[in-house]
Amino acid sequence: MNDILQALYNHVSIRRYTDKPVAEETLQLILKAACSGSTMGNMQLFSVIVTQDDAMKRKLAPFHFNQPMATEAPLILTFCADFRRFNRYCEFRQADTEAYSNRQSYQWAVTDALIAAQNACVAAESLGLGFCWLGTITYNVDKFVEVLELPRHVIPVSCVTMGYPAEHPALTQKLPVEAFVHRETYHDYDKETIDRLYAEKENSEETRQILEENQLDNLAQVFTQRRYTRQDNEHFAQVLEDTLRRQGF
Repeated sequence: MNDILQALYNHVSIRRYTDKPVAEETLQLILKAACSGSTMGNMQLFSVIVTQDDAMKRKLAPFHFNQPMATEAPLILTFCADFRRFNRYCEFRQADTEAYSNRQSYQWAVTDALIAAQNACVAAESLGLGFCWLGTITYNVDKFVEVLELPRHVIPVSCVTMGYPAEHPALTQKLPVEAFVHRETYHDYDKETIDRLYAEKENSEETRQILEENQLDNLAQVFTQRRYTRQDNEHFAQVLEDTLRRQGF
């Protein structure tokens, strides 16, 4: 097995980092990898906000729900869906500047940004760094737009902390590959299939501890009643909808 596959198969999220800084040369290698991925029409519809300044980390921290890694990680990369740059190119070349003020264009840019983010993460691990995705970027998208001073047609879609690991967590329990793969057409999941696919995960020691801590019967209830509730999802979905309109999508 080659090194890239080994890193992908053994990936764990790193939430605690040493105080060793990420050298500029290393950062440039990561950013080069981010900017080398596939993109829609080779328009490269993304931008990366690099955060290393402690004051800026503290300013952003409340919108990351004050997770320790949001201030302790030496490096934070925020990946944005960005049609601003390409629209400015169109403007300066007498082309239609409103051709991409729609959700189709937003979807293109989101895809580009996520490919860039994953490339950066794979590169970081290959260089000995660890990382963790911060899902909070989608909760407080309006606040990040403001603090990061994002102009029209730019929306943050993913945020990653990076640094040299100060922990070595165990692999998390994943569903088997067959849970995700469909041959030729989509094949829906009946109860028997769901029971089989989730059996190992539901019976793990990790799950037992989670259920005990939450005093619930199964993981599905933990997700819907504790982690990601309908009320929260509907609220943050409205925040995203409003922000997309304000940003020109």
